[in-house]
Amino acid sequence: MATPDERTIHEPTTDAADGHPAPGPLHDLTVLDLTRVLAGPFCTMLLADLGARVIKVEPPGGDDARHFGPFVNGESAYFASLNRGKESLVLDLKTDDGRALFEKLLARADILVENFRPGAMDRLGFGWDRLHSRYPRLIYVAASGFGHSGPYRDRPAYDLVVQAMGGIMSLTGHPGGAPTRVGTSIGDIAAGLFAAVGIGAALHHRTHTGEGMMVDLAMFDCQAAILENALARYFATGEVPMPLGARHPSITPFDAFATADGHLVLAAGNDALFQRLCETIGRPDLATNQRFTTNPDRTRRAEELKRELEGELRKKPTTEWRKLMDAAGIPNGPINDVAAVVTDPQIAARNMIVAAMGASGTDLKMAGNPIKMSAFADPGRRGPVPPLDGHRRRILEELDIPENDLGRS
Repeated sequence: MATPDERTIHEPTTDAADGHPAPGPLHDLTVLDLTRVLAGPFCTMLLADLGARVIKVEPPGGDDARHFGPFVNGESAYFASLNRGKESLVLDLKTDDGRALFEKLLARADILVENFRPGAMDRLGFGWDRLHSRYPRLIYVAASGFGHSGPYRDRPAYDLVVQAMGGIMSLTGHPGGAPTRVGTSIGDIAAGLFAAVGIGAALHHRTHTGEGMMVDLAMFDCQAAILENALARYFATGEVPMPLGARHPSITPFDAFATADGHLVLAAGNDALFQRLCETIGRPDLATNQRFTTNPDRTRRAEELKRELEGELRKKPTTEWRKLMDAAGIPNGPINDVAAVVTDPQIAARNMIVAAMGASGTDLKMAGNPIKMSAFADPGRRGPVPPLDGHRRRILEELDIPENDLGRS
């Protein structure tokens, strides 16, 4: 077996006996995680995957996500997929004991992440101004629906709300179709990703200045930030972008096309690729046809071109076309369902399905970490899913507090 130094960065590795992942670049950081459900837990899970110690501080009863299905042996697979590798401590921050214990944790923490509505932490006595004065190196991340400023500051939000208000639902689906939510919780996930980026920048700043900072992260802002081409088109033309199905608004052909037994996505992003595509399907005349010579020409006549291409593509099954497209170097792919994704050999080669032991003792499968680093292993087994309050004794011992119910409720 290869030594750690010889191992490729994508090769799954065996974890230590306690089930915790190998150290990562953030191994010397402690994160206090006050978040629940999705956006915040996704962010802190990334930090845990990168080696940080994440102490999930849960209210009595735990994170709401512990009660969301699907369930495996009575345990939420949803919760598990967002909280592997963390520690759990129950604290009631509305009590004096709970707040006292939390202060002891803050004194040792590098990062605090919370996703309460603005003002909630101030009412508990843990707002940014107070914490910064007491713990100047602490990085404070506040993730909320609309941020800590602006007219929507106090409004609640969920993924569906920010997908709708942030414009992405107006671009999703087919022309004339009903409003359609993106199939994953992109409102929460984008916020979690941007929060992790903000933390990295804040850590870099602290390295040079010794000062922590507040990172104010709004789900609504994050949705606006990922509108990319739609914003560019609106500001350039004044036209309001609308749903286009699978088609790209300014690159053609870049769409899903019907074959003899299903669909194939094709992305011929320049004239040379378009010419190769036409040759591959037996229609080289399309590449020299004045209607389709340039990309703007093709985009103006996207539906007309699609009919021409599908006239040929419908003659063979998807798998046969994929071989031909691969041989010609044309970007293409099938439309995989989830079952196909998790069994894809590329996903396996990249260690993108991992296991973590659930609190029930059952191994649970979930998505791996897409961040592959040359200096650190990429374990195929991740840290276990924390049982509610399962790390109380360890944490109290570290804080030199006798084993008791201090701070629980």
